[in-house]
Amino acid sequence: MSGFDENPFGEPTINDPFADPAVRRAANTAPASRGIEDYNPFADPVPGQNNNNQTQQVRGASNPPMYGGVGATPTPATLQPTQEIPPPNYTRNPQQTVTPTLGTLSPNAEQRAKEEWDARREEELRNPAYYRRNNWPPLPEKCCFQPCFYQDIDVDIHTDFQRVVRQLYYLWMFHGLVLLLNVIGGFALMLCYKEFETFGLGILYLILFTPFSFVCWFRPAYKAFKSDSSINFMAFFFVFFFQLVVTSVQGIGIPGAGTCGIIKAIASFDGTGKGTFVGILIFMIATCYGIAAAGDLLMLTKIHRIYRSSGASMSKAQQEFTTTFLRNEHVQSAAGNVAASAVRAQMQANTNQPRY
Repeated sequence: MSGFDENPFGEPTINDPFADPAVRRAANTAPASRGIEDYNPFADPVPGQNNNNQTQQVRGASNPPMYGGVGATPTPATLQPTQEIPPPNYTRNPQQTVTPTLGTLSPNAEQRAKEEWDARREEELRNPAYYRRNNWPPLPEKCCFQPCFYQDIDVDIHTDFQRVVRQLYYLWMFHGLVLLLNVIGGFALMLCYKEFETFGLGILYLILFTPFSFVCWFRPAYKAFKSDSSINFMAFFFVFFFQLVVTSVQGIGIPGAGTCGIIKAIASFDGTGKGTFVGILIFMIATCYGIAAAGDLLMLTKIHRIYRSSGASMSKAQQEFTTTFLRNEHVQSAAGNVAASAVRAQMQANTNQPRY
C-alpha cells in the first residue's frame, strides 16, 4: 500500500539512498554523543542525558583544585622555598683601592692622609726626572718672553693653607689694579689742571711696584707655605710691612708723591663741573688705596698668627739660613775662590819679602 502514497509524477526514488526508512530514522534521531569539533560550551544540555559530569565549576578561593584523585582532601598549593645563594667574595687589587676624601675621615685617618700627601710630594720633588715647566706669568708660546716662575697652588700648597695663599694672590692683583687706576687719575689731573707729575710717577709706580711686589712679598709667602720655611716667612713679614706703610701713605695723597689720595681729591674740588668729576674720581682711587691697606693689615695678622701657631721662631730661621745659604753650591764655590785668592796673595807676599 505504500506504493499508492508516492507521487506518480515525481522523480523515481529507486536509487535515492535517503529514501530508505532506516536512514530517515537515523537522521531524525539526535546523536548520543558529540565530538570535539561539535562541542559548544554555551549550548543547552541535551535532554535525557546525565549532565552531572559535564558541569564545569569555576575554580577559585572557595573551590580550590583537588589533587590525588577523586574524593581526595583538598590541599592548598604551597611554594617550595628557594635556596639563597651567597654573593661571591670579590677581592680588591691594590690598584683598585679607593682613597677616601679628607672630609669623611676620622682625625687619625686624616692625619695619615696628609702625611702620605707630603711624602708623595717630596718623593716627586726629589725625583730627577720630575720636571715642572714654568707657567707664570701666562704668556702665549709665540711671545718673545717666557714664563719665569712655576705656580700651582693646588699642587704646591697644602690643603690647609691654599685659601690663605689664594687670598694673598688676589690681594696682589688688587694692588696692581689700584696702581692702574692711579695712572688713570693722573691722566685726568693732567687734562684738567696740566699736572704732569702725578701721571708720570703713576706710570713709574705701575711698572716698578707691580713686579717687585710679586717677587718681594708674594713669592716668599708662597715658598714659605710650600716648604714651611721660616726664613721665607721672615722675608715676607719685613717686605709686606713696608708694603703696608707705602700703601697707607699713597692713600693719604701727599702733594708731589705722585698718588691720587685723599688730600689730592679734596684739592681737586674747585666748584666747577670738571673739578667735581675729577675730585670724585680721585676720591674713589683714594678709597681703593684704603681698602688695599686694610687688606694688607688683615693678611699680615692672619699669616703671622699661622706662623706663630706652627712653632717657628727666629732661631729656626737662622738655622735654615746656615743650612741653605752656606751649603749652596754657588756660595761655597765663591767662598772657595775668595779663600784661594787670599792664600795666593799671602804666598806672593811671602816670596816677595826680602831675606836677611
